[in-house]
Amino acid sequence: MPDPFLEARAFLAGLDPDWARHVEAVGPCLHQAKPAREPCEALVRAIAYQQLHARAGDAILGRFLGLYGQTFPSPGQILATDFEPLRACGFSAGKIATIRGIAEATLSGVVPDYQTAQTMDDEALIERLTRLRGIGRWTVEMLLIYSLERLDILPADDFGVREGYRRLKGLEQQPTRKQMIEIGLSLRPHRTVAAWYLWRVPAR
Repeated sequence: MPDPFLEARAFLAGLDPDWARHVEAVGPCLHQAKPAREPCEALVRAIAYQQLHARAGDAILGRFLGLYGQTFPSPGQILATDFEPLRACGFSAGKIATIRGIAEATLSGVVPDYQTAQTMDDEALIERLTRLRGIGRWTVEMLLIYSLERLDILPADDFGVREGYRRLKGLEQQPTRKQMIEIGLSLRPHRTVAAWYLWRVPAR
């Protein structure tokens, strides 16, 4: 089976010896998008994992899906769910308000459907969705990477991306968000694959 990220791997490995060693050590990029997910679902899932370790996010999301027979609920079903069952899933009050806001914005058309989102520019979608309560740039970037299959997204706010770069380059401190954006310019047009590799830089 052909490697869909072969060109991106070769590009990153050609940047400098640090990248070359890391790409060689990790091997092929195994990034997997979830293009069947509607933006509403992708945003709610991202909120579930926001500021949590993956295992904690998995547990909360599992309980949330359990409320609806393990299928992802419609915006109407979310809005019809009382506060307490959502709180029992492990969501904070703030996250519950955000999730309900996403559901309302989906029904009103502010959160576009999948086909509409596919036609929108990255920055236009980020600007539109970050107006919603509790939705930051990182959350929309996860939507862009995993649901809309955009291949040139570097989440500069992401701890794992910044820490991965720090380790890759042997720096004492993580680059700031602004510095990470500047660094990302040299990674275009393969910033999504670069992020995937930065998430996998081992601790020294």
